[in-house]
Amino acid sequence: MLDRSAADAAAHAGDPDFMTSLARGLAVLMAFDDQQRAVTCAQLSHRTGLSRAAVRRCLHTLVLLGFASCEDGKHYRLTPKVLALGHAYLSSSPLVALAPGVLERLAARTGESASVATLEGREIAYVARSHGSDRIMSINLNVGSRLPAYCTSLGRVLLAALPPEKLDAYLAEAQPLRRTARTIATVTELRDAIRLAGEQGYAVNDQELEVGLRSIAVPVRDRRGRVVAAMNVGTLSSRRSIAEMEGRLLPVLREAAEELGRMLA
Repeated sequence: MLDRSAADAAAHAGDPDFMTSLARGLAVLMAFDDQQRAVTCAQLSHRTGLSRAAVRRCLHTLVLLGFASCEDGKHYRLTPKVLALGHAYLSSSPLVALAPGVLERLAARTGESASVATLEGREIAYVARSHGSDRIMSINLNVGSRLPAYCTSLGRVLLAALPPEKLDAYLAEAQPLRRTARTIATVTELRDAIRLAGEQGYAVNDQELEVGLRSIAVPVRDRRGRVVAAMNVGTLSSRRSIAEMEGRLLPVLREAAEELGRMLA
């Protein structure tokens, strides 16, 4: 999937104070993922939409600064130095600091995995995770992992909290892909699902992201009532029905989200 960072950089090309070279470097940096440890210049070019020459210069700079390494002249890897980029946020964010304890208690009460995420562009970014008794997804999600907002319960809740003009802008560029047979893959259906999430105050995802996975999410509001994040519980479709999730998990999930919200300044 094409990384949005390069496209977003192009949108600001007319701004005299906008540093295109920095934006390209960040786009390349964000194009690395946890599914493939080592990537080539060609692969990063495809992911970012940047030319190979531009990607090669970015990689050369990242290697010289110690943020990436290349042992064979072809495959590039990130180094532990990139952790410094997120350390300031992780160490100073009340949400990141307070969410794990709340999620641990939520996971203990439900026996399921629980997460907190924020909206970052067209994706959700996980800021806290608590794994349940067993792993329910084929992909490994950790703090910092990102997923498309349109096909996740967390994303639907966060999109429902957007001002109308921002939601319209999101939907105008939406290109939902069918990840499973159940994935909502039209803009009209997606708008209806987001509207429903806003009206009922929660969103249920029934195997739209991955077959066999169900989740339910609610907004996390700070003391001023602003939606600052979303919290969800994930489970196996073979373990819990949607009715059980709404009847048994939703009240507990809402209590946890309210607890976290009260703790936020």
